[in-house]
Amino acid sequence: MSFWPTIAASKGAKFSKLSPEWTRPGTDQQEVASVHAGDSGLKSSSVAVKMSSDDDLLMSSSGTKLLSRTTIDIPEDDDGTSEDTGRQQWSHPVEFLMSCVSLSVGLGNIWRFPMTAYENGGGAFLIPYLVVLTFIGRPLYFMELAVGQFSSSGSVKVWKMVPAVKGVGYGQMVGTWSVVTYYCSLMAITLFYLFQSFSSELPWASCDPAWADENCVDDAINASLTSGFQSSSEQYFYKYVLNYSNDISDGVGLPDWRLALCLGAAWVILFCTLVKGVQSSGKVAYFTALFPYLVLFTLLVRGATLPGAAKGIIYFLKPEWNKLLDPKVWYAAVTQSFFSLSVGFGSIITFSSYNNFNHNVYRDAWIISMIDTFTSVLAGVTIFSILGHSAHHLGVDIKEVVRGGAGLAFISYPDALAKFTWAPQLFAVLFFLMLLTLGVGSAAALTSNVITIVCDQFPKWKKAYITLAVCLAGFFIGLVYITPGGQWILELVDYFGGGFIIYVLVIIETIAIMYCYGLKDFVRDVKFMLDLELGIYWKFCWFVFIPMSLSGILVYVLCSMELPTMDGLSYPLSAYASGWILAAVALLMVPVGFLHALYIADEETLLQRVKSVFRPKSSWGPKAAHHRKGWLAVCADDQ
Repeated sequence: MSFWPTIAASKGAKFSKLSPEWTRPGTDQQEVASVHAGDSGLKSSSVAVKMSSDDDLLMSSSGTKLLSRTTIDIPEDDDGTSEDTGRQQWSHPVEFLMSCVSLSVGLGNIWRFPMTAYENGGGAFLIPYLVVLTFIGRPLYFMELAVGQFSSSGSVKVWKMVPAVKGVGYGQMVGTWSVVTYYCSLMAITLFYLFQSFSSELPWASCDPAWADENCVDDAINASLTSGFQSSSEQYFYKYVLNYSNDISDGVGLPDWRLALCLGAAWVILFCTLVKGVQSSGKVAYFTALFPYLVLFTLLVRGATLPGAAKGIIYFLKPEWNKLLDPKVWYAAVTQSFFSLSVGFGSIITFSSYNNFNHNVYRDAWIISMIDTFTSVLAGVTIFSILGHSAHHLGVDIKEVVRGGAGLAFISYPDALAKFTWAPQLFAVLFFLMLLTLGVGSAAALTSNVITIVCDQFPKWKKAYITLAVCLAGFFIGLVYITPGGQWILELVDYFGGGFIIYVLVIIETIAIMYCYGLKDFVRDVKFMLDLELGIYWKFCWFVFIPMSLSGILVYVLCSMELPTMDGLSYPLSAYASGWILAAVALLMVPVGFLHALYIADEETLLQRVKSVFRPKSSWGPKAAHHRKGWLAVCADDQ
């Protein structure tokens, strides 16, 4: 319901943070707020300012100013305290931290970072990666944590702060949904390998005539591959698991029934994790965040004791300093940072929206970004120690056994595991269980973002039903990725739906918050929420470095854009067209959202409407009444 705060301004007076007196409309004809003038005996005429607009706070673009004729809408709870009690909160702050770790530390840390670092200068890649993390990744992460917690809103409703760009939230939802659907297909393949790892003999260790051809060479034997031959793990993955097709010009084929069952199991796991919101996902996060480290350290200890492990680790960390002058290396560092920390997808905003208002997200941003970097390096050392042993076992250079992307997880690593002389099944189970755990943590966070957007839009719908509908939709869409041509579609969707559009949306997000809402006002809100005075480092990154650097990277990407290929083969033109349509759908959400905000604005002239949609709405701000009262007083004090 609405309350009308009135603020009395007297000459020389300063507003107290808790000074406005709140009354219900109609209860008092002369509504006046108390003012601390510094002298209790000071008697000066005061002018009451009445706030009465039901739409937007009339604010200047350079600073939040509470002007006359503005209504402040505050939800009221059952006991009359005006506290928002309808939104869930984490049972414990540690659950939030564990959930953020699960989101950021995912499959990308295990198979994307090691290969990205290996291909872009080895140990030298850590320099651009740490620079990007320091000046782009961490500031963006903290910014998203802060706006979500401050407003207690998901990635769409949070744009009450700048209604003109609310389409960013919907665009992020498209990107998130694109990623999570193929992410779950990778979880399905992981589940398949996990089940197969319980066999008395690892099925990919030797060539089975049921799926192998005459060019197949057993993984378990000590033999290097010559031209034209393939390892049994490679043929197992492509011929038996994927039934891979080299051409999709005639279609992608039908889903594999075994992988369909595994895909269904993956979505059932996600449904059980998310059905009760953060109350259930927060408990699961303890396992999904901590268990992978147990496995990584176990594999590292095992791998480091194998012959050739040191050579593999050195190969991974050996710096190629000349690579630092290559713009592609810096672009790869930004891509890895975005993909690893999951900034720009909306999930960080969603997670922090379930926090207590004064939770220390500043500390969490530092902790999570450092954990993410540590995990990436740890995974690289672990993976390459075992690949080093595999190369030593075959008597070949390590580059002969290294594959990128899914090939690292489902070909190179299984190939190395098959050469273990002691309990290869045990280490295979641990490895694929770790991958599954990482996948569940990240996929749960991404899916939760989509669910939260729908729940915020339709608050009367039961969350369990929305969760069920989202999971069913994800399952049916995901079937396309487990067809013979599914890997083609996965690469296409990853390129157009999970990469390029995120850059654009993050640029818009940062400019909207720092320039439209205002850096000064954002810093003021963070200070009010955390009682923390932010230094020049954060302000420089948000206001100057991030917008300029990401815009420059976007120009570079557009000028040097290379359309995706699959094993060197181009896609059909219809596939590229579908990819551009997917990107267009996500990006068009921004202008469509702007036009919708313009259409529903109450102002009379077009110019007034345009100005209003770049100012916060009246409902923007903290949801809890006592926080909101204090914040409005601080805003008034800024005048």
